[in-house]
Amino acid sequence: MGSRRGDDRPTAPAGDAPSADPTSATSAAKTPPRRSPTAGERKRDPHRTRERILDAALQEFSEHGYAGARVSAIASRAGVNQQLISYYFDGKAGLFQSLAERWRTISDGLNRTDMPLRQVVDNFLAAGVEQRPWARLLAWEGLTGGAESDADDAFFAAMVNDARRRQRAGELAADLDPAYVLLALFMAASAPTMLPQVVRRLTGLPADSAEFLKTYREQLGRIVDRLAD
Repeated sequence: MGSRRGDDRPTAPAGDAPSADPTSATSAAKTPPRRSPTAGERKRDPHRTRERILDAALQEFSEHGYAGARVSAIASRAGVNQQLISYYFDGKAGLFQSLAERWRTISDGLNRTDMPLRQVVDNFLAAGVEQRPWARLLAWEGLTGGAESDADDAFFAAMVNDARRRQRAGELAADLDPAYVLLALFMAASAPTMLPQVVRRLTGLPADSAEFLKTYREQLGRIVDRLAD
């Protein structure tokens, strides 16, 4: 076929692909190529997704307990497809255990062996006040049960062993049973979150008030110091 009027370029033969328009190169140059995610970004994305799911699960479990929590609600809170929960955690029980593992990691930082017992109790008291969902989750687990594991038993057994070490170091009187001391201190640290109504009736102050928390921390610290007598 002949050339177009005013255009020296030959017309492409029938059936052949049309010649590239030189203006298309200019258009392409204006649009930057799509960047592939780096290896680090690909690696971080699943981690961020898992953390979002765990954050959402903590809220759902702390509000409704293990039995009442719904996987669909957790997915909705996290803004993810429900199937991702099965993919990352193998369902509701696995998700609950992953939360327990997260708490064990947090607890390790609150109960370092180089800290005096008074500091450890104060740390757990502060954590219960500042991170109330964890205390509520523990309360729900006691009332309705949860997905327990051998790791939970090992975690608390390690706490008792540490208390026995502290007793040998002189932080607890010899006639005290470390396991029962831990139980009493555990409940004392949880009281502002688990028993706010009792706190108010006994002290006349709201459990979340700065005045109560300041006085309670001082008094609880003195009680802990007396355990060595």
